[in-house]
Formats: sequence, structure tokens, C-alpha cells
Amino acid sequence: MSRWEKNLFELVRRTSTDLPKDVEFALRRALHAERKGSHAAWVLETILESVRVSRTQDTPLCEDTGNLMFYFSVPVGFDTNALVARTQSVVAKATRQGYLRQNTLDAVSGAPFVNNVAQSSPVMHFQQGARKTVDVRLIMKSASSENEGRQYMLPDAELGAERSLAGVRRCVLDAIWRAQGNHCGPGVLGICIGGDRATGYAQSKVQYLRRVGRRSPVRALARLEDQLLKDARKLGIGPMGLGGRTALLGVCVDTLSRQPSSYFVTVSFMGWMFRRRGMLLGPTGGLDRWLY
Repeated sequence: MSRWEKNLFELVRRTSTDLPKDVEFALRRALHAERKGSHAAWVLETILESVRVSRTQDTPLCEDTGNLMFYFSVPVGFDTNALVARTQSVVAKATRQGYLRQNTLDAVSGAPFVNNVAQSSPVMHFQQGARKTVDVRLIMKSASSENEGRQYMLPDAELGAERSLAGVRRCVLDAIWRAQGNHCGPGVLGICIGGDRATGYAQSKVQYLRRVGRRSPVRALARLEDQLLKDARKLGIGPMGLGGRTALLGVCVDTLSRQPSSYFVTVSFMGWMFRRRGMLLGPTGGLDRWLY
């Protein structure tokens, strides 16, 4: 196995089994905010124990190991075809070794792709970066969170939502209320204002590359993020929808340009098993450093 494959395999293994420290810290902070002995506290204690066991036993955080989304930033002239082949090989090996469930089916027949390698699996995004190193991030997104994603088009008369940040807020609160605990909350919302139907969802998921608690650099969006967190606490949904203060661990809002006649608001959910890792790899595939 080449250094490229060795390090990419470690990225997959660690993402599947070891919750990032920023997410674990947010869960512990949420536990302190809940009433001792409550259902919410019990759920969070159970989640944190599961996190500990997965880390020490080297087992997946969730039986649904999710849809794998790789984000690569590569130097100009880099051979991305070779990187695709190496990544697919690593995904197949991780599946054989039990770090990934056989989680990929043919859309029509339902037949499984037993190594999780298919036309759209894993998902890989590429961009050119200024570094000489390869920046690779991986998100593993389960079906429970993916199924709760929603997209709105403003104005929305039913919600009383106009084309404004106040209207966006109404849409997001509606999405949270409809999801309840079905996305394995508490987790993080990724939100995109603008774009089209496809780019809105894609950009909403890019927000999961942020650290939990990091606010938007745009002041108005940062205020909206804070407001939505406060609003979510007041809904009383709590962890797993069993009641309490902690419906969310974080909110990340971003924007894309839009057409004059379109105003999309796209909301993606991530559950507590916020599986996201990243690393920098040198020109020959050696590990430079972990990003989170």
C-alpha cells in the first residue's frame, strides 16, 4: 500500500470511529446545560459513552456509516485521476475491514455495491489550491440526517416568510420543527441562502467543514446563526426529540448569488455523529498534519 493509500485509509478509519474533539466538547457543554436526571441528560450521557466505546474499541460510531463526501484541494497540475483511483481503493478496503457498512445500492434494482464503489460513491469534489500540499476533508453523512434536509423558495405564503433574513429564519425554524429528533440530534445545521436547487444543497453541506461554534465572518449571518440557536432551545425538542434545551449543537449559514426570480433557502441536517476529519498530505502522499 502506498503512502497515499495508507494515509487516506487512516482518514476513513478515524472519521468512522473517532468523533472530532470540537464535536465532543459541544456535546459535553450541552450535557451541562440540561437538567440533571432528565431525559435529555440521559441521552447525552449515552451518546458520550458511545463515543468513548467507539474510540477505544475502534468501531464505527454508527451502524449507518453514511454517504462519504471527499473534498480535495490540490496543487495546479496534480493528477486527480490517480487520486480518484486511490480513494476508491481505500473505500473498498475500509468496507472489507468493517469500518464502512455495505451502504451503496443500485437505485433501480436495489442490488448492493459490496465495496461501496459506484458511479456516485464515494462523492469527490476537487478544486485547485494555492498550497503545494493536498488538502483532503471527509464527511460521512448518515441517511437519518440526509432524509431531513429541506429546501424552501421565498416568498412562502404558508410560513409568512418574505425574501429577507427574517423569512430565512422562519424557514429554518420550520425545518427544525418538522425534523424533531429524526436526524439523530443534537447536531449541526448547514444552511445556504441563494444558489439554485442543486448548488444550494451542495453549499449547505460544505458548512460542515467549519469547526463547531465558529461563526460566519459576515456579521448579519453570524447574528442569524446565534438567533437560530436561541430559537431552537426554546422549541423544547431536545436530544433525539425527547425534550430539553439542546436541539442543536451549532448553526452554519452561508450564501450564494441567485437569480432575481429565485430565492432558495436550503437546510441540511447533521446528527450528533458529526463525522468529519481532514488532513494535509505532502507531494508524495506523506502526512503533513491533521486538520481536525
